[in-house]
Amino acid sequence: MATDARENLIAWLRDAHAMEEQAETMLRAQHGRIENYPELKEKVGQHLQETQQHADLVKGCLDRLAGGASTLKVSAAKLTAMMQGIGGVFASDEVVKGALASYTFEHMEIASYRILIAAAEFVGDEQTATVCKRILQDEIAMANWLEQNLGAVSLQFLSRDESDLQANR
Repeated sequence: MATDARENLIAWLRDAHAMEEQAETMLRAQHGRIENYPELKEKVGQHLQETQQHADLVKGCLDRLAGGASTLKVSAAKLTAMMQGIGGVFASDEVVKGALASYTFEHMEIASYRILIAAAEFVGDEQTATVCKRILQDEIAMANWLEQNLGAVSLQFLSRDESDLQANR
């Protein structure tokens, strides 16, 4: 049984909405725990605000196309993010592992939005394509910032750790 392109677009938008909700939960936990890395904390806080907007924008597309987001997917994504957040509390290098996870997650989001743009354009939904292009730029910007700063965060962690200063957060 074949699924039409519009149904795939809607399913992928639901996945993207759940992904943004998961990102929001992860970023909120990460932001709340960062203590000794002010530049990283500021960037995570900024991206948290962007992520909240992304979730709203994707939900708007879903409301227009399908009557809303998947509550089950959102709940599962938030639970996954919460468990990841709890796990990070026990890592002696939490800030480095958090930056690594964020970098990886940003690239998953970038790929997801590129897929959504292609699907939206395929079905002729320029409104959704425009929304996804806007979100894609924020995700690329965050991934680029992380790429440029992973080394500095790691070095700052190592320096703090060798000096017996609190390094994990």
